[in-house]
Amino acid sequence: MSTTVAVLAITALTLTTEGTAVAAVAAKAGAPGLGDPYFPLAGNGGYSVRHYGLDLAYDPGTKRLDGEATITARTGGKDLRTFDLDLSGLTVKSVRVDGRTAKWTRHGQELVVTPHKTLRRGAAFRVEVTYGGVPADVTDPDGSPDGWIATDDGAFVAGEPQGAMSWFPADNHPLDKASYAFEITVPKGYTAVANGVLKSQRTSHGKTTFRWDQREPMAAYLATATVGKFNVQSYKTASGIPVYNAVDPREAAEAAPALAEIPEILNWETKRFGPYPFSAAGAIVDHAPDVGYALETQTRPVYDRAPDVGTVVHEMAHQWFGDSVSLTSWQDIWLNEGFATYAEWLWEEQHGGQSAQASFDHYYASPATSGLWAFPTADPGSGENIFASPVYTRGAMALQKLRTAVGDRDFFTILKSWARGHRYGNGTTAQFVALSEKVSGKHLGPLFHTWIGTAGKPAKP
Repeated sequence: MSTTVAVLAITALTLTTEGTAVAAVAAKAGAPGLGDPYFPLAGNGGYSVRHYGLDLAYDPGTKRLDGEATITARTGGKDLRTFDLDLSGLTVKSVRVDGRTAKWTRHGQELVVTPHKTLRRGAAFRVEVTYGGVPADVTDPDGSPDGWIATDDGAFVAGEPQGAMSWFPADNHPLDKASYAFEITVPKGYTAVANGVLKSQRTSHGKTTFRWDQREPMAAYLATATVGKFNVQSYKTASGIPVYNAVDPREAAEAAPALAEIPEILNWETKRFGPYPFSAAGAIVDHAPDVGYALETQTRPVYDRAPDVGTVVHEMAHQWFGDSVSLTSWQDIWLNEGFATYAEWLWEEQHGGQSAQASFDHYYASPATSGLWAFPTADPGSGENIFASPVYTRGAMALQKLRTAVGDRDFFTILKSWARGHRYGNGTTAQFVALSEKVSGKHLGPLFHTWIGTAGKPAKP
């Protein structure tokens, strides 16, 4: 995520071999959350999702969204009598499990489902939820809007950290990643842009339906179904990656220089971080100046206005760090934002700008009273702080200190190994520290403790 404006212990979680999560819960009841320290109700226990099929219809005039979500999942190690999905607002019309009508209740953001019969442990099952209404965006702890955000010509859809539940029922935590298929119907003349590859586009009776396929695993917060009146550009890079850009005409001229760099940015980041992890790329540039941020929606970041090159570098770097390799707890968000910020520093260093060390020195000159030093990078302390400067800038500073300590050869090996070893899965701060020590052969605990594990301005050496 880009704004215009520690090592942890995760309890009560058991990772499956595919990198998704099942909560350790009492028999026959799925927990209402995964116990994330900042968002304890995010996600749900007792099962993991394999695939979401989202059939949506949106009318920008009335701002009404109608949807049917078909969710393919598998239970964990215990029989499951009830389970939860995260869904805020909207009106649920029906719920079916394995083709049979299921009972359901609403408790805040929890949609509690009771199937016709108990789901046996390790069993695959299918949930169909029909719902509709006028979506209300989620207000994050820092006061920013999140989720389905209406615009003057459609909707800006960006779900970090909580907003996915504002427009579809989900297991809404990055630990549970799944593939997605979208079918989005909008009035003729509008474009609906989601993640992955555009499979088809057809117009009939004054409406256009767009079908998108995101086959690689994706966390729910990275899904988008942005709607607007866009200029569309589609092409393939020299390496064969399909690029799809959708740009609000009001932003087109200003956005053009940065978007023209996407093939070079992809090529450059592939050399630094390893193979591009997804089957498509691109950008959505909306005209939503009140939103105040861009987001690394998987394969196709969404920007609230025309981005500069640095912002595109940042959001594209997230495709490796944050999207393909996702966090395990929101406390670990520096693994997303610190890495993407450091990618900006590297790009500048290798494209005629100041060195990454000069960027480090610039920020280190901030006084001890600066908010940069207010809390530990790897433990922001609350959801209110996860998008604050210690996570971004001090996270990048920690990476520069690591680079200085281990040398360029080992440093870039660490970055590539991290992206390769956790591809399509999740990672923790502890795992990154262990990898850095394994590759370099150095004891790096004190370095990480100083630069990400404590508050206050560190001594520079």
